[in-house]
Amino acid sequence: MASAPQANLPMFYNDLMPLNSRDHATWKAKNADAAPWLVGQHAIPLTAEEFPQAARHYPIIFASGDNPVPLALMGLNEGVNVFVDEDGKVNQPIYIPAYVRRYPFLLAKLNPNSEELSLCFDPSANLLGDSVEGQELFTDGQPSEATQAALGFCEQFEQAGQRTQAFIDELKKHDLLMEGEVAIQQQGNDQPFVYRGFQMVNQDKLRETRGDVLRGWAQSGLLPLLYAHLFSLELISQIFGAQVQLGKGPTPAIAIPAK
Repeated sequence: MASAPQANLPMFYNDLMPLNSRDHATWKAKNADAAPWLVGQHAIPLTAEEFPQAARHYPIIFASGDNPVPLALMGLNEGVNVFVDEDGKVNQPIYIPAYVRRYPFLLAKLNPNSEELSLCFDPSANLLGDSVEGQELFTDGQPSEATQAALGFCEQFEQAGQRTQAFIDELKKHDLLMEGEVAIQQQGNDQPFVYRGFQMVNQDKLRETRGDVLRGWAQSGLLPLLYAHLFSLELISQIFGAQVQLGKGPTPAIAIPAK
């Protein structure tokens, strides 16, 4: 079974293999009761349309650099995720980002000279296989309902990604993003813990935005997303406190390594 090109695989993915009826005719897919791929992952990509739901549980930031991807912070320090245990089981009712729910599937180009995307999966996830108990991937040589659902979800994710890029482009057009900094004062420490290395919306520039632009954002649904992001930043102190309770508190002057 030929694997797809492995260069520059996204977060979580260790390998990629195209799903096809010839090689995987008898394979099944099982539902995961845990997400071990989440262990140690502190920043998870978000699509813009997820902001209202994600903002109830995570601080939403933007990665530094020229490609400011929205991220849900599940921990403030690299290697720390306060929402899953060591086995990857989610320890409280939270919104699970679509990026997490998509795994182990992914739409990818098998031919660099073509724009066509094919449904692939990460075989290292051990969620698909011939000996796995679960839903059939193919029925009479045709994609099963489970496979069609996985394909549909991946297609929706790609479309949401395109809308997210348009959202980011609008923020950059109006120069609304700035380098962020958060200082948290913990009792018993003279110096605050300072987090940098991420971007956030500049509220001063947002207040100065022209009325006609704001009306357009309100009509398009962009304005509520901006406020969901800003309100979510209040959760940073809660994530900090959860890290301390887990014995994974930071040392002074550690930055958020947003990626």
